[in-house]
Amino acid sequence: MKAGASVKEQTTVQTGADLLVHALIDQGVDTLFGYPGGAVLPIYDAIYRAKGSFDHILPRHEQGAIHAAEGYARVSKRPGVVIGTSGPGATNLVTGIADAMMDSIPLVIFTGQVAKGVIGTDAFQESDIMGITTPITKHNYQVQDLEELPRVVKEAFHIATTGRPGPVVVDIPKDISASIHNKKIESDFHLPGYQPTIKPNPLQINKLHEALLEAKKPVVLTGSGIIHSEASSELIEFVQNYQLPVASTLLGLGAYPGSDDLFLGMAGMHGTYSANMALYECDLLINIGARFDDRLTGNLEHFAPHASVAHIDIDPAEIGKNVPTAIPIVSDAKAALASLNEKKVYVLDHQDWVAKLEGNKKEFPLWHDQPEESIVPQWLLQKVYEYTNGEAVVTTDVGQHQMWAAQYYSFDRPNRWVTSGGLGTMGFGFPAAIGAQLGDMSSTSVAIVGDGGFQMTLQELSVLQERRLPVKVIIVNNQALGMVRQWQEKFYEERYSESIIDVQPDFVKLAESYQIAGYRFDSQKEVETKLPEILADDQPALIDCRVLQKENVYPMIAPGKGLHEMIGVKR
Repeated sequence: MKAGASVKEQTTVQTGADLLVHALIDQGVDTLFGYPGGAVLPIYDAIYRAKGSFDHILPRHEQGAIHAAEGYARVSKRPGVVIGTSGPGATNLVTGIADAMMDSIPLVIFTGQVAKGVIGTDAFQESDIMGITTPITKHNYQVQDLEELPRVVKEAFHIATTGRPGPVVVDIPKDISASIHNKKIESDFHLPGYQPTIKPNPLQINKLHEALLEAKKPVVLTGSGIIHSEASSELIEFVQNYQLPVASTLLGLGAYPGSDDLFLGMAGMHGTYSANMALYECDLLINIGARFDDRLTGNLEHFAPHASVAHIDIDPAEIGKNVPTAIPIVSDAKAALASLNEKKVYVLDHQDWVAKLEGNKKEFPLWHDQPEESIVPQWLLQKVYEYTNGEAVVTTDVGQHQMWAAQYYSFDRPNRWVTSGGLGTMGFGFPAAIGAQLGDMSSTSVAIVGDGGFQMTLQELSVLQERRLPVKVIIVNNQALGMVRQWQEKFYEERYSESIIDVQPDFVKLAESYQIAGYRFDSQKEVETKLPEILADDQPALIDCRVLQKENVYPMIAPGKGLHEMIGVKR
């Protein structure tokens, strides 16, 4: 028997769909996000026969299903499982698949397909989901023989959850899922071409340790790889051992406690002054589990120009891709940090550097104006943090509200922050909150959304109505596509082309039409008197917060500029 293999014997007459259901049960799956249709009817019939085995979540759009599965995966640390039918059912999943690929989210997506005999004939509801998803999946399969199904399912879960996590698509023709069988089916698998490097090269760990001892201006950059590998405790030990300042990527928030004195904040386009200047001025940059994407680095000519770069990443393709790397370490973050923590600890000669960065935090803090009555979005996010004691699972769409949440809601532990990073997907935040809530029913999920993004997936209020999940939807409503409007203000001479949304639904009445409590806040007093009670309640709620329309996200790095060229910084 090969490593990771097992044998599943089936001696009774079953369909291919039954095989799939049994394979999912064998993988420990108990939650499914899906939408039925013609090509997956045999699968849904098998799910019906296996009643009690799964909690099936029926969204009102396939995009809601896959974003909910992403939220579930991020919080539960288990792969999200999605089912969609052929044709439009499958193509409606594409945005979420691409989103999961960019942000390394483990998903296994089962798509129905027309019968094998008519594939390629433009049959009703046929789409080439293999061709469509090849560039945006970690791997994909189209099952050609019923006897392949148990092995393919097991491989799919293995690939999705090991190495750098990601989405895997399994396309199942309808005649495969409907076929009858009564044979013994093996599910052995062996993938000689897929052997992720988990443990670091000891020589490279030694190089990093030596570089650390010599550094005068070291800084650690934390990415989501730390969260995926559940390495926060190892990171904290490493940082505390050497008293290293820490900057975070957007997706790395929560890997290191945001309230700790050594934490500088988020780096990048809307990062803090202290974090960005630390990356610009450092002489040793230790990147753990981040991609060096353009929103983090700004102009690469000005990124860490004085630094020797060490990069720890489980994906060798990311190392050296964007930033020249002096010390490459291909490894799982947890294993690499554990190896570093085994080294003898020395007191580093970098106290002046740490003091300078601490001074930057105090001299150039995040700031915003505070009119007496109006709701300022930054202030609102601070209040949400205060009223939830920093314990909520926070999900967001993409735009200004996302950046304000990242700046003003401090995350002290991992798996509390769920947002769309690499793809920047509007409509993500609300269904992701539903999935996150299902992934951790002991916490309350708060969806921080814009009025634009919320209207892309608001139909998922039906799921809140059905399940009475205690998700709180806070609409940061500036009656605009806020980040688009900000860029038009700064770089397009205030030509607000199609970014101001004058006509909106009554969000309170919308919530009430789903038997969900709805509120509208127009003043600070309303926030302070009503929001704490709403957030503490165990029922779903929607809060429409009317904020200043022309408030901007600062600091900001303009296109083509370096991290040291921030605008909107105040003493």
